[in-house]
Amino acid sequence: MPDLSKRDVLFASLVAAMGLQAGTQAKATGGISGAQDAALDMRPGRFRSSVASLETYQAPDWFRDAKFGIWSHWGPQAVPGQGDWYARFLYVPGHPHYDYHVKTYGHPSEFGYKDIIPLWKAERFDPEALMTKYAAAGAKYFVSMGVHHDNFDLWNSRHHRWNAAAMGPKRDIVGAWKAAAKRHGLRFGVSEHLGASYCWWYPNHLYDQFWPRLGVNYDGADPRYADLYHDNRDQPYLNKLGTWYTTNPKFQRHWFDRIRDLVDSYQPDLLYSDGGIPFGEVGRTLVAHLYNSSVARSGELEAVYAHKNLGSGEFLPKAGVQDVERGVLEGINPLPWQTDTSNGDWFYSENDRFKTAPEVIGMLADIVSKNGNLLLNVVQHADGSLPPQSEELLAGLAAWMKVNAEAIHGTRPWRAYGEGPTRPKAGAFAESGTYTAEDIRFTTKGDELFAIFLGGFAGASAIRSLGGNALPDARIERVDLLGGPRLQFRREAGALQLTLPRQSSGAPIPVVRIRGRGLV
Repeated sequence: MPDLSKRDVLFASLVAAMGLQAGTQAKATGGISGAQDAALDMRPGRFRSSVASLETYQAPDWFRDAKFGIWSHWGPQAVPGQGDWYARFLYVPGHPHYDYHVKTYGHPSEFGYKDIIPLWKAERFDPEALMTKYAAAGAKYFVSMGVHHDNFDLWNSRHHRWNAAAMGPKRDIVGAWKAAAKRHGLRFGVSEHLGASYCWWYPNHLYDQFWPRLGVNYDGADPRYADLYHDNRDQPYLNKLGTWYTTNPKFQRHWFDRIRDLVDSYQPDLLYSDGGIPFGEVGRTLVAHLYNSSVARSGELEAVYAHKNLGSGEFLPKAGVQDVERGVLEGINPLPWQTDTSNGDWFYSENDRFKTAPEVIGMLADIVSKNGNLLLNVVQHADGSLPPQSEELLAGLAAWMKVNAEAIHGTRPWRAYGEGPTRPKAGAFAESGTYTAEDIRFTTKGDELFAIFLGGFAGASAIRSLGGNALPDARIERVDLLGGPRLQFRREAGALQLTLPRQSSGAPIPVVRIRGRGLV
């Protein structure tokens, strides 16, 4: 999900220009079903839906040790090759996705998102081969897209006919990913973006405000497809509370039933919501169900629930793991947390600028030094294959992890996360920073301290945090370059001075291991 501020302003201005008013629409056959007053069915156990109960949660050790996960943020929206939020912006005149759609497929009154779905065939999707690469790149958990804002389920859904087992690839994508992840020893997660879908997809009910299609409804207004496009004339994109989660109780119950089906069918180790906990008591009940189900399976809590502090839904940092989209937290957070980002756009775009392996490694080191994990989407083509930039990234990560993984996996933060002039801005949607040779991040494992040189080094380097003045009671006995020789060092009052081998051009980010007494 990209930065809301830019896209919401565009849509808000469009709605204002149209003079749209929230209205009502007749309910369509095949729409959301289920009684509204039926009690939410939750597995019994130690967790209840109250805030106090959920705040007794503690993140499992596997998550704290894993540090790095790979995500498949993939689905029918990859088909046009234009990037994220295609399902929404093909219905917004003036947006490049609308222009591309009209030029390539036709007007959205005749050819809409329902017609994109059959074009997603995933004919080259090989989860076993991909998972082999992801494991080699250092991933310890894998997350499959479950359902994006486009309201299309990537599993054999019990409650929704618009799903990948019945349409498009006609394959249980989530199930295929889980089987491959488990065969490679990776923990498995799923992401749900459904909570926002009801409001997010409002534009599909609109129409052009100009000739030659003035007033001709887009296909989202066709009642035959209300179960895909939502029967949502009662609420525009941002509801009256100013959030992107609907107040419609019928959809809230429908969300619960579908996401519970996802949880029960695939028993994920991690569930990610693209926002805060949706829908108050409804969402908290689902989280409690996730946790109680985990305890019932293994006898202890192994599940992680990742959610965001973005103003929509409830943000309860103690009730799960905080996820920061395309950003970081300030300093060392006392609770484990996660960054989610992508090596390109969230869905494949022909015009992507892709992250390189050194960029991702630098991000990973910075995040891990602050008690966080990195969940990285590796962009896929619509057919399931990887673009060359994703292949290159995975190869670079695998080469670096083969030498330096011990400085990442199973580590904990040190007394300081690092040193140097570059400090990434805290908060979501704030990725930045080109690191210098003075930028160092620290991690620890047992009695060993690792220093990760984000900007590389050439000939010599100084670690000021290890000088005699900074740590007067510590004694440094040995320094080694991971994958290289034992290093000469000299400890001065102001810094630990290292003599280092000169790197060749393009060499990966180096790591040194420091041993001694009083360091950790």
